[in-house]
Amino acid sequence: MPPELPVVTDPRSLSERSETKRPESPSPGFDSGARSTTELDTELRDLAAGLDSLQTDAERRPSGWRRFRTSVLPPILFILVLLVAWQLYIVIAQPRPDIVPSPADVAAALGDAWASGRLPTAIVTSLQRGILGFLISIVVATPIGLLLAEVRPLRRAVGPIISGLQVLPSVAWVPAAILWFGLTDATAYFVVLMGAIPSIVNGLVSGVDQVPPQLRRVGTVLGARRFRLATLIVLPAALPGYVAGLKQGWAFAWRSLMAAEIITVGGTMGFGLGSLLDTSRQLADISSVLAAILVILVIGILVELVVFAPFERRMLRRRGLLVETAR
Repeated sequence: MPPELPVVTDPRSLSERSETKRPESPSPGFDSGARSTTELDTELRDLAAGLDSLQTDAERRPSGWRRFRTSVLPPILFILVLLVAWQLYIVIAQPRPDIVPSPADVAAALGDAWASGRLPTAIVTSLQRGILGFLISIVVATPIGLLLAEVRPLRRAVGPIISGLQVLPSVAWVPAAILWFGLTDATAYFVVLMGAIPSIVNGLVSGVDQVPPQLRRVGTVLGARRFRLATLIVLPAALPGYVAGLKQGWAFAWRSLMAAEIITVGGTMGFGLGSLLDTSRQLADISSVLAAILVILVIGILVELVVFAPFERRMLRRRGLLVETAR
């Protein structure tokens, strides 16, 4: 016997069911022509934020004491151990004070430089040059990096040159910069740019290479053209590599600036930390030399801890790559 067909008690129920399943309007992902630019940008940003949320695990923020114990306390203890070992060497070996000064001598040199006003002036001058030069480097390097990452023929032509510039020591640009710009701030800025730009470009290109191709496909389906796809999808997804390039770019910029300030003394260059270091060297004052080196080192570490570390930690946490538990 043939199977019995279900009996429809209400003839309207079948039509109502079909109407509930029928979409009232086309899918917004395929109706890009009817949407405004603002709606498209919002959807692309929501896409990136949604993918980050999918990858983020539920977590509890660590307590302040645990963060201090795991992040701040170890380097402080290590520095104290180094100071104790340094002082023990002075007491046991008793080297010449003009060759190896004691920690107290270096601290006294720091105090004298601060009291005379030379150290604050040098710090302000070098920080102004370093930060402004680094910001200019970001503005210049970011579009270059995106262009090289998206245009393959241009990348094959220019990429090896960018990598070669990154390997080239920035101090090699100082003589040419002096001849071009003289003993002016432009020399320092030029050397900073030539040190930071290649690192930022290569970091961004490396980050773009690691972007999953699915993100590009979804952005294309949503109607994003090449520019919006690069700025709203590819660039946020490439942030880990981009931030790594920024950190390396700052390190090269700071090193390049110190080299430029040590060599280019005089003119309208002003008085920076490199100038303070070179002046102490000319006076054969090893305590002041070590004091200047310590200040340069501390500033580099503080910029890393205050600027880059929190941003990188937040970025990794949003992507589910950094899980912290409170204890």
